[in-house]
Amino acid sequence: MSSRDEGEIAYTVRRSTRARNVRVNVHAHDGVEVVLPARAPERAAAAAVSELRPWIERRMREARAVREQIDARGATVPYLDRTLALVPQAGRIRAHRRGDSLLVPVGDARASIERLYRRAARVEVAPRLDRASALLGRSYSALEIRGQRTRWASCSPEGRMSFNWRLLLAPERVLEYVVWHEVCHLERLDHSPAFWELLRGRWPGYREDRAWLRRYGATLVL
Repeated sequence: MSSRDEGEIAYTVRRSTRARNVRVNVHAHDGVEVVLPARAPERAAAAAVSELRPWIERRMREARAVREQIDARGATVPYLDRTLALVPQAGRIRAHRRGDSLLVPVGDARASIERLYRRAARVEVAPRLDRASALLGRSYSALEIRGQRTRWASCSPEGRMSFNWRLLLAPERVLEYVVWHEVCHLERLDHSPAFWELLRGRWPGYREDRAWLRRYGATLVL
């Protein structure tokens, strides 16, 4: 990864063997990132930043608002419908939850907290996924916990389920919505009107939860 500066917009460049087109991402913590296909020329990054400047600047303003919301948490982190107080402890290397307290290493504890959330995500998602799939009369083949930047969950044609650990930073109803969304894909692997009608029947408030995730999803970071 390399860094560039296009006028007043600083950005990093990352090459990806999977990327087919130039892509620009604006992250709350990491700033502006340009993803280039493996064989794309370096100048393609500058051209993309120049072309997308109004959009990038708008997203940067949104990112600043997101950072302000995250900073407002203080020494706490959300966990579904609860708030956990961060308690730094000298000598600790792993995060450990004790009731509504989260014991963490001194200093930047984000990596240790993420590892705890990844472990907890399987514990939170698995029973919800089992219950929803049983109610629908469908079965899934595997469950994976990941940390995708642009996707909250997915269901493969073979029934492999993948969920983003960051969903534990959202309200519980949002996690439930995402679980039902993916379980309904076991029956309808598309986003056709029939899929949304199936989801509405199983999770009537999906529109509100989907809107919450679109509005506040960028804040679901440590």
